[in-house]
Amino acid sequence: MLAPDHGALLRLLLLAPLLEEWIVRAGLHTWLLRRTSPLPALLLSAAAFSALHLGSGLTAAVLVFWPGLLFGAAYQRWRDWRLCALLHGLCNAFAITLCGS
Repeated sequence: MLAPDHGALLRLLLLAPLLEEWIVRAGLHTWLLRRTSPLPALLLSAAAFSALHLGSGLTAAVLVFWPGLLFGAAYQRWRDWRLCALLHGLCNAFAITLCGS
């Protein structure tokens, strides 16, 4: 993403992080934590997060598994999906900056 327009920036920095973290952390991760131990919940939620990114290609899906683990660990520690959304948005901002340079 070399020169994202304003709409793309809005989606990548605000909408996607809020929606994805609400679904994956507040929804799936919370559900998994009620039914299993923390490690499987963390791994499964990171895998689901990766699967959400398959539309961008297999490489992208594999690469976002690692931030998915980070966001999941933050969620397990602080139980606040909004913090995960903030981290997600910052991660996307870093990726945009890295790709644009």
